[in-house]
Amino acid sequence: MTERAETVRGERGAAEPHEGTALAVPSPRTGAGTDPAAGPAAGPAMDTPATRSPGLTAAEVAERTALGQINDVAVRSSRSTADIVRANVFTRFNAIIGVLFAIILVVGPIQDGLFGFVILANTLIGIVQELRAKRTLDNLAVIGESRPTVRRDGAATGVRTNEIVLGDLVELGPGDKVVVDGTVTESDGLEVDESLLTGEADPVHKRPGDTVMSGSFVVAGGGAFTTTRVGREAYAAQLAEEASRFTLVHSELRSGISQILKYITWMIVPAAIGLVLSQLLVEDHSADEAIRRMVGGIVPMVPEGLVLLTSIAFAIGVIRLGRQQCLVQELPAIEGLARVDTVCLDKTGTLTEGGMDVAEVRPLDGADPARVRRVLAALGCSDPRPNASLKAIADAHPAAEAAGWTCTDTLPFSSARKYSGATLTEPGGTGGGSSDTASTWLLGAPDVLLAPGSPALAETDRLNRQGLRVLLLARSSRALDDPALANDPTSTEPTALVVLEQRLRPEAADTLRYFAEQDVSAKVISGDNAVSVGAVAAKLDLPGADSTVDARTLPEDREELAAALEDGTVFGRVTPQQKRDMVDALQSRGHTVAMTGDGVNDVLALKDADIGVSMGSGSEATKAVAQIVLLNNSFATLPSVVAEGRRVIGNIERVANLFLTKTVYSVLLALLVIVSQVPYPFLPRHLTLLGGLTIGIPAFFLALAPNKERARPHFVRRVMRYAVPSGLVAATATFTVYLLARHHYTGPDALEAETSAATLTLFLVALWVLAIVARPYTWWRIALVLTMASAFLVVQVTPFLQDFFALRLVGTVMPWTAVGVAAASAALLEITWRWIGRRFPD
Repeated sequence: MTERAETVRGERGAAEPHEGTALAVPSPRTGAGTDPAAGPAAGPAMDTPATRSPGLTAAEVAERTALGQINDVAVRSSRSTADIVRANVFTRFNAIIGVLFAIILVVGPIQDGLFGFVILANTLIGIVQELRAKRTLDNLAVIGESRPTVRRDGAATGVRTNEIVLGDLVELGPGDKVVVDGTVTESDGLEVDESLLTGEADPVHKRPGDTVMSGSFVVAGGGAFTTTRVGREAYAAQLAEEASRFTLVHSELRSGISQILKYITWMIVPAAIGLVLSQLLVEDHSADEAIRRMVGGIVPMVPEGLVLLTSIAFAIGVIRLGRQQCLVQELPAIEGLARVDTVCLDKTGTLTEGGMDVAEVRPLDGADPARVRRVLAALGCSDPRPNASLKAIADAHPAAEAAGWTCTDTLPFSSARKYSGATLTEPGGTGGGSSDTASTWLLGAPDVLLAPGSPALAETDRLNRQGLRVLLLARSSRALDDPALANDPTSTEPTALVVLEQRLRPEAADTLRYFAEQDVSAKVISGDNAVSVGAVAAKLDLPGADSTVDARTLPEDREELAAALEDGTVFGRVTPQQKRDMVDALQSRGHTVAMTGDGVNDVLALKDADIGVSMGSGSEATKAVAQIVLLNNSFATLPSVVAEGRRVIGNIERVANLFLTKTVYSVLLALLVIVSQVPYPFLPRHLTLLGGLTIGIPAFFLALAPNKERARPHFVRRVMRYAVPSGLVAATATFTVYLLARHHYTGPDALEAETSAATLTLFLVALWVLAIVARPYTWWRIALVLTMASAFLVVQVTPFLQDFFALRLVGTVMPWTAVGVAAASAALLEITWRWIGRRFPD
């Protein structure tokens, strides 16, 4: 942060006035979006007042660090390694499978315990993938980490958040996040938004002696504060203890899977008891054989691979996005993006690049062009942390043009009021012809500062229609701290129009076209003039750009506002609170809303949106509340982010049909065996083979395949619509063939022959379910299904594998009967799935 003069703040600032300081020629300055790590801006020099604190010395910092008085709470972008291992190992179903595996190790043989080794491999894969994702997230978090500016030994320098110590003097500017608690020591029109902590939307003016809390952010002005609470004593750290950042986003997918697993847990215990009793008491099996067949009935009920694949899909999604410099701060945000049907875009920094250029300055009413240039140069030097517009003006009118001018008061720019200002005194003590020694100058939106019907507004509208941004330079007869300043346009004397050219992002048009093709509605909501915003949107071929809406005419009622948002596409003159209200209104109509932005005026809307997306060069406040940060500042990354979300969710829903079909037919087979008082037809090795070929292996490939379909709500309901009838068909077909085989085969080896016929039937039906789920077909999907079929055929014709899996088809009657029943079941599955698709199109 550059040096600034303490000024007469009136209601906003320091209690005591002092002499103004002369503006001097600055060295090159930095502006909005500058990396804080680069240290203080070199820019415009207002002389340092005598009261400016030098901050702590290096010795004091070292002493306090040694005492542990340091902000040692690290911001987590992902779970810790211990959390990842714990989450993958200590699960409900790993416990169930582990107990069953231990039982099989006791009763043998080892081939009936193959499922245990599969679970071990799956768990290791899950841990490795999540650790890779963690490494990606942590590396990206370091790149995007905020570096607050602290003053030490009289020099401003950027440090990491966890390097701040107790008593440090932290400098603040627009968009900066307050990272620890403290007391304001310097204020230059400092306005802080504490809505994320208190819910109060209005910015709070901060004077020296006022407290600031971590978690708030600066919306206007600047200043400095002395830290009073760091580390776990800070307010934001206390909140973090109650709610981890990792789990803030709601995940319907994870909630749905958890709900399914809860129901399955309730079914497993009575099914296990029933199977053991039926095998022991009814069939008079030995205890070992009864236990083996009980395990064979219980293991396939557990869709353990579904949980694994969900974790892997999220983790791989993070890695893929990380390669595109996209930081996913909360993993379920990937899922949220897949469900987005409305994207609210802030124009500046999203559709346009952050920087601007001054195209021309048009003096009004005979104003002296040279004097206008000097005023603009003085205004450019008055703010050490300029926004993009003021930086463009400062670059076009260097401080040398304002030599000798004095700034005695400043009013920082605020998105809510749409203008900034300063009290300036010309050399010689003249105030531009008035008897006062100083003049109040304003720079902001013409339609806010001027009265309706003003001639300057007509010229402004003409320029706005060309997509140019226009600011009005005006002198006011009121004092800068006069409460009536903003409500009395008649006291404003227009002096010049400053015309700014905005740089369109080259990738913006293609990105908007992608959203249109994917049936995602784009809404441009900007604080700029509505006509200018519409012209920019028109250049990008956004549908509806020709009918822009001035947000000042929008209704306050939520239902009426929602209706207006449904009809409109481009909105200008939107206040920060209106952006928040717009997001809420769209959500009230059932829309899943993503909000993009990079400025402090976007923070509230980003927080309330289903998914907040911030640019990497945006303010620290926006990056703090966003779930996704585009570190490369490229709007073109958004389609990849949305596509990744759709791929993850669409594919998980696809493979969930496979896993839950297995669960359903396993439960039904167990019930049929208990009721019919017959031996359970399968050993654990049979169902391990079937599960691997028809579910486990193909599900892994299907979960990582491309998928562009937008995710829909009601995950559990939709999956169960297909899984229940599919499981019912598979169980009925399998049990029918099993009963027929029991009447066909006799002798000591009859049970193995009966099991082989039942296994063939179940495999063929399950393979057809896989064939349905794999649609639409591509060459690799067809190859995947055929490979699984070939693998089962290899087992059937290889003597060693026949013995290992205890599978041997006997004769021709029952094998062909099994094929015929499976074919009829496949036809029934086709009819059922198509009927469900027509009956329940959602």
